[in-house]
Amino acid sequence: MRPENPENSLEMKVDSQKLTVFYDGACPKCRRDRATYEKLAGGAAELVCWFDITGQENRLRELGIEPRKALSELHVRDTDGRIVSELDAYILLMNKVPRLKLFARVMGLPFVRPWLAKLYHWQVNRRLRKRGVPAE
Repeated sequence: MRPENPENSLEMKVDSQKLTVFYDGACPKCRRDRATYEKLAGGAAELVCWFDITGQENRLRELGIEPRKALSELHVRDTDGRIVSELDAYILLMNKVPRLKLFARVMGLPFVRPWLAKLYHWQVNRRLRKRGVPAE
C-alpha cells in the first residue's frame, strides 16, 4: 500500500467553490487524463480539487462512495456536496472548461449517451483487467 497522500487526509478541507474529482492515482492512464484536463483547462483547473482514491477505501465509504465503484466509474463532488458519477461526472467536469463545453453537451445527447456509456464501461473494465482487478 502506498503512503497516504497528504491532500487526501481525513482532515482535508474541500473548497466549496471547487469540484472534487475522485480519481485512481495508481492508474497511469488516469494520471495522464488528469494532466490533459489540467492542460486544456488552463486557469479553470484551479476550480478542481483532485482526490487520489488509492488506499482511501474508508474515506470513500464515509463520503458514500463504494470503493469498487470508485475504480470503475469517475465520481465528482459538486460545489453543493452532491456526488455524481459516470458520464454525469465527466459532463460536470468538462463544463468547467470553455474548450470542452461543446463536447460535454454532445456527451449528454440522448442518442449519444447510451453508446458512449457502453464504450466507457468497456474501456474501464479492460483497463482494470489489465491491472488484475476483476471486472464487475
